[in-house]
Amino acid sequence: MESNEKPNLHLDGIGVTSRRARERLVNSLAKKGIKSGEVLDVMRATPRHIFVDEAFSHLSYEDRALNIGYRQTISQPYVVARMTEAVLAAGPLRRVLEIGTGCGYQTAIIAPLAEEVHSIERIKPLHDRAVANLRLLGLDNVHLLHGDGSLGYAEQSPYDAIIVTAAPLGVPKELLAQLAPNGRLAIPVGGEAGQELRLITRVKDQFVNRMLEHVRFVPLLKGRVRN
Repeated sequence: MESNEKPNLHLDGIGVTSRRARERLVNSLAKKGIKSGEVLDVMRATPRHIFVDEAFSHLSYEDRALNIGYRQTISQPYVVARMTEAVLAAGPLRRVLEIGTGCGYQTAIIAPLAEEVHSIERIKPLHDRAVANLRLLGLDNVHLLHGDGSLGYAEQSPYDAIIVTAAPLGVPKELLAQLAPNGRLAIPVGGEAGQELRLITRVKDQFVNRMLEHVRFVPLLKGRVRN
């Protein structure tokens, strides 16, 4: 029997934004060391091109960061996958905090792998863009906030995982305090001289620190931007 369901060309993409292009990206991530089948499946299912400005749509499925305006970027897919895989490795995620929603791509990757995601963006136009993007994908377990997330979001803590998509010079102690037992924090740390992507795991009252990659993120800033 033939299906009457029509493809959504905007979500499915065509040409350089097609599902075939998405599959090539996923294959490249696997070759670079991403092992989690769950993470690769979500990367395959998520249309990155809807998060990218039209001028960069032909680069949507290249493994590179892209400008999204306001001196911000949509992260490199490998880094998104690496952070997601790292926090997922400890087991099922009930509640996740993301600091730095941006256009919503990292949010869209972690949301299908968690029961509940809270994500904070300090720049109002990017927050609004993320709301529209995630609504288009029908993700109903995500709570987006416009605000200053530099010190986390204690109101909904503790979190099984915290993902930070901008780099402070040091790890904020407030974020460590908001981790649940065995919770994991994936965070880039450092300044212009160099940054490390760290995975910090809470083991009782101790925090086990592991360096994952050398990375380059925009700095983590305080305050809110309305325009």
